[in-house]
Amino acid sequence: MQVSLIDIGTSRGIRIPASVLKEFDSSVAFELKVVDHKIILDAVNNPRNGWEEKFKNSKNHLLIDESLDAKDWDEL
Repeated sequence: MQVSLIDIGTSRGIRIPASVLKEFDSSVAFELKVVDHKIILDAVNNPRNGWEEKFKNSKNHLLIDESLDAKDWDEL
């Protein structure tokens, strides 16, 4: 399928036909990559996939003690 660039404000873009978009969930996000002068759009089904495991195994820690109530935050 051949598409042309169109002006969108001060940017340029392409129109993706509705027949192509019907293949995706309406809430899907896309990751855009440029590889060897090619624009590649990959559907991202769950953009936060794997975050829980990464945070569980990291050295991150809470910045505010979770035992504090919101009313105590002003005292910090």
